[in-house]
Amino acid sequence: MTHALPGYVCPEDGTCADVRTTPWCCPVCGGPWDLDFTPDPASPLEPACGPNSLWRYAPALPLPGAFAVSLAEGHTPLVPLAERVHAKLDFMMPTLSFKDRGAVMLAELARRLAPQRVVADSSGNAGTAVAAYCARAGLTCEVFVPEGTSERKTDRMRAHGAAVRVVPGGREAAAGAAREAADGPGVFYASHVFNPYFLHGTKTYVYEVWEELGGRLPQALVLPVGNGTLLLGAALAVEELARRGVRPPALIAVQAEAVAPLAEAFAAGAEDAAPVEQRPTLAEGIAIPAPPRARQILAAVRKSGGTFLTVSEDRLRKARQDLAARGLFVEPTAAACWAAVGPAAPDDPLQGRTAVLPLCGAQ
Repeated sequence: MTHALPGYVCPEDGTCADVRTTPWCCPVCGGPWDLDFTPDPASPLEPACGPNSLWRYAPALPLPGAFAVSLAEGHTPLVPLAERVHAKLDFMMPTLSFKDRGAVMLAELARRLAPQRVVADSSGNAGTAVAAYCARAGLTCEVFVPEGTSERKTDRMRAHGAAVRVVPGGREAAAGAAREAADGPGVFYASHVFNPYFLHGTKTYVYEVWEELGGRLPQALVLPVGNGTLLLGAALAVEELARRGVRPPALIAVQAEAVAPLAEAFAAGAEDAAPVEQRPTLAEGIAIPAPPRARQILAAVRKSGGTFLTVSEDRLRKARQDLAARGLFVEPTAAACWAAVGPAAPDDPLQGRTAVLPLCGAQ
């Protein structure tokens, strides 16, 4: 029921808004929303008793009541990559990436709000996920993509029934077109960056790691970062599980050297990231020159005692080849974390710690 939906709150100026009537961004500063929601640490969390999907963590999720949208997403396996490193195979999600975790939350939210249409912007995986879950929910969907987006991915979006709008220019141009459309009446903006319900979906990645490791977390979580939706979801889960007595890990964020605004800001000790040039990289899924949640990402990594690592194009290629030789063929972006901490990484960045990293976006 929509009256019980947690509302939005702006992390910058404290503006509060009703999810049913608010614009897609803070009307005061134009920034992304956070959610006025904190799970009760005293509420029982018994995922094994729940459904075989991320809804098994319902007590920790902000959508109360019965859910109707699911493709049995989540519950992806951990496999060892090295003595102290495991990979979580999120390419076994319904649309092959972790974006399903957030997309199912947005689709369920949109179903309850009953808009005339849903719009999204994406360079690939997020758009595919939103299209699939809107199809599951019976929602009309429109995805704005930058020119040059893989035909394989746009074909998937269309197969799910989404209208695909190809926008001249790069990723930011596609986002601008989607946001202009989102200002229209009867439109729900399924933004994986601006809508915090998406982050409360991606946090289930960490809840699953906690469950799979028998009620604990590794000493480090290694996470690819572009817009930071997986890392910020992970940070939410780490805080929530810490209230239940779980020891928090360090968050190790990975960017491509070619487009690394967050890594550069972290190294400089800055609280925010200055925009950088959009340059070509194999890791196109994390090549975001101006992440809207930069301040939150930098603060989350620092709070965890973590750090940023960057990887060259050569190391990306070699890491992808190494993963394939281990039986795991993934798209280049998915190889970034292994490039950062795997055998070819210099100076043992994990320093002997146990770690989990995601592999998603298999092609």
